[in-house]
Amino acid sequence: MRHQRVTRRLSRDTAHRKAMMRNMVTSLFEHDKIETTAIRAKELAPVAEKMITLAKRGDLHARRQAESFIRSHLVCKKLFDEAKARYQDRMSGYIRVTATRVRRGDAAPMALVELVSPAAEKK
Repeated sequence: MRHQRVTRRLSRDTAHRKAMMRNMVTSLFEHDKIETTAIRAKELAPVAEKMITLAKRGDLHARRQAESFIRSHLVCKKLFDEAKARYQDRMSGYIRVTATRVRRGDAAPMALVELVSPAAEKK
């Protein structure tokens, strides 16, 4: 039973789960959207939201915290350059998780995780 447990284990040990989250966050900010299983997407969203909040803060300590999690310095630089202007009017809700399809091989529900763009929201 998972009484009072915050995160799901995703059938992985702790090191593998953390590495997977770091890779998925890096890919999300590099490509602006990724497709993954629905459960992984639900676990990814709060982590990615925290990285954007750090980027909006923009000070040296926030940059170092983000760079300790994000695997690529170029992706981290891109995040810190774009996030403040892109999300200055938004307090939260930077990530959108949309159910897409059922994967053919194992019937896993898939979801699209994407960054919300402010231009699309105003239309």
